[in-house]
Amino acid sequence: MSQAQVIAVLGAESTGKSTLVRELVAALRSRGLDAVGVPEALRLFCERTQRTPWANEQAALADEQTRLIDEAASRHAIVLADTSALMTAVYSQVIFHDDSLLDSALRAHARCDLTLLTALDLPWVPDGHQRDGPHLREPVDAHIRDALMQAGLAHAVVMGQGVQRVAHALSVVEHLLDAPTRAQRAATSPRWRWFCENCDDGECEQHWLTRPARRDEA
Repeated sequence: MSQAQVIAVLGAESTGKSTLVRELVAALRSRGLDAVGVPEALRLFCERTQRTPWANEQAALADEQTRLIDEAASRHAIVLADTSALMTAVYSQVIFHDDSLLDSALRAHARCDLTLLTALDLPWVPDGHQRDGPHLREPVDAHIRDALMQAGLAHAVVMGQGVQRVAHALSVVEHLLDAPTRAQRAATSPRWRWFCENCDDGECEQHWLTRPARRDEA
């Protein structure tokens, strides 16, 4: 993958993933940053076919999501992806009881620099062929968390309503983007050192401080 910073937004149905991606892209672009959003392959499929995918179409859907992310990363500095192949793998688990896509999806997802997981604190609303029902939200959320934990992939949970939700996510993204500056600052700033009272540095100021007497010395 290129040197682009890739941020994947995961979450169950109706947790604001698409809206969050749009808002984050707009916020970053307003600062002059080269940010782009990647659409959800599942949504594109449902809009094109007017149905949800079958079990034998899941693997191709996961591959397409990864392809869209890689293509965007080759052209832009910051990529915000409306899900990754991991979401397809999770839905395959929950709906079709098929674990076969999980390993490859996790390998693809591991190339992302940041994972945002949208919390279940928004009400479920219907969205045509895109959604299966509110009863799937908790199991999908649990599968996502379990997959990330088992793979050792860190994530940040995004909560809140409206602008608060966007601000919460943006603060996490800003921390990621500021990492090179923090590293440079740490490399060029003098490091504070502590010498204990038993060190052999004769110039250490600790040797000039009066120590409280121990009970066995009193």
